[in-house]
Amino acid sequence: MDLKIKDVAQLLNVSETTVRRWLKDGKIPAYQLNRQYRFSRGEIEDWMLKCKLNLSKDGFSPFEEKQIYPTPTSEDTGLGRGGTQQFSLYRAMHKGGAVIDIPSKNKKQLIQAVMQKSASRLGLDPDVAVELLLDREALMSTALNFGIAVPHPRDIILELPGSDAIITVFPEKPIDFGAMDGQPVHTLFFLFSSSDKTHLHLLSKLAHLASQPESLTFLASKPSLEVLLAYIKEWETKIRHQIYSTPK
Repeated sequence: MDLKIKDVAQLLNVSETTVRRWLKDGKIPAYQLNRQYRFSRGEIEDWMLKCKLNLSKDGFSPFEEKQIYPTPTSEDTGLGRGGTQQFSLYRAMHKGGAVIDIPSKNKKQLIQAVMQKSASRLGLDPDVAVELLLDREALMSTALNFGIAVPHPRDIILELPGSDAIITVFPEKPIDFGAMDGQPVHTLFFLFSSSDKTHLHLLSKLAHLASQPESLTFLASKPSLEVLLAYIKEWETKIRHQIYSTPK
């Protein structure tokens, strides 16, 4: 799917001016169609992961930019576009649930165990989901460093709009996930989306969450689903208020 500048700005929660600056500086992958910039989901996804892993040549990271979140018009009720985005992470995690202290010796065993427990609840075939997840890992590890990984398939496999789900997984013991920093993974967010746009939006939020030391400490404690959801809801509220309480 082709994305426009305004789409990328909304998905990454930055201004269109910021995206245009990245384009001018050659920091974001894009192509031109009829003299207008377009972006592919796959390229933007890989770009986000590489930036989070500090693989960009100049050390650039979009997660250091000022984040812009929706104004609180009807968000608390979950109505309208703003509400759809503000608590999107909370809703996806609520739908996906959590798997705590799951035993596994390696990446493949962990993915298989999680899908056997959770795939059918999301209307997915466990074996097919495992194959798609492993295919994605074969292209590039979805580990974000600092003990966090976001396994996800390359393609959108949830057909119902708004059915996005994130399965939060805390292995019994941290496992090697091929992270660039060499650290074993203690927290995984299995991401399944219903559209390219929501996929990139949720991936961006997860990467932003994983960039904050206090969140990493919290996740390493293996919180229960109830405690995790309360934290995420407060975090999504806090990042909005941080932006709108900042003097212009």
